[in-house]
Amino acid sequence: MLHKETLDFLQNLEKNNNKPWFDENRNLYESAKGDAAQFIQELLDANIDLWPNENDLKAKNCLFRIYRDVRFSKDKIPYKTHFGAVLGSQSKKVDFPGYYIHIQPGNQSFVGGGHWMPEANHLQAIRQEIDYNFEAFTTILNKDSFKKTFKHLDTEAVLKKCPKGYDENNPAIAFLKLKSFTITHTLSDADLCSKNAVEKLSKILREADPFIHFLRDALQ
Repeated sequence: MLHKETLDFLQNLEKNNNKPWFDENRNLYESAKGDAAQFIQELLDANIDLWPNENDLKAKNCLFRIYRDVRFSKDKIPYKTHFGAVLGSQSKKVDFPGYYIHIQPGNQSFVGGGHWMPEANHLQAIRQEIDYNFEAFTTILNKDSFKKTFKHLDTEAVLKKCPKGYDENNPAIAFLKLKSFTITHTLSDADLCSKNAVEKLSKILREADPFIHFLRDALQ
């Protein structure tokens, strides 16, 4: 389980997102980061069969830095107000389908996975796999427990026109127009801080597993 103090720190950071405050409260940051890492490690250990190629996966290698890259951004706020981590056999630096957890107070946390904004060759391969194996793809998406957990694929990035090589009559066109292939399950603060948090999130990760593997198979 995650401790409430970790969410409290992130909430206070959102209100005081500046270097002087952060430096003054660095001990609270280190404590929150350690708690998040411990929670993520528990998730990794509980689901080791989902990433069999990594028997000694460490949370520190999965957790993203809290420092924002502001070099090319108009928004110069220095710190993220959440903890994020890629879970599983693929490093956070690898552009490959995987599992993800986002920890943010105010019931803005979520867990899920997929391939976010894949590069052109990956995008083409995934579209081709969906087109060739649409029945298998929809079988995954239409499973009752999957729909209850994730409802539908995220639609944050969609083409207005058909991608090259496809037309509007393709039965999979709604999915072929996607530029990102991700699924998410929203988590409340109470979900993360409950004693059965690891068990609850593990069930969600396992529900996502066939979808993740479909995407990975497309890139093999």
